[in-house]
Amino acid sequence: MSGKMCSSSNSVVQAQKLVDQLRIEAGMERIKISLTASDLVRYCQEHRRSDPLLTGIAASSNPFKDKKTCVLL
Repeated sequence: MSGKMCSSSNSVVQAQKLVDQLRIEAGMERIKISLTASDLVRYCQEHRRSDPLLTGIAASSNPFKDKKTCVLL
């Protein structure tokens, strides 16, 4: 029976930890999603000229480009 009591005390401790964590999370100040999304859109628009995913990478400055080409004879 001591194993059963130990198990129930462990579950009580785990439940208390969960409740404490949920209280901490509930007390956090949240930012409205609409504000965050508009900030993200504005940032992307301001930096689109330097974004390599949009503009591409020049072959001369691409460090991952193969230096030599393979030619089969």
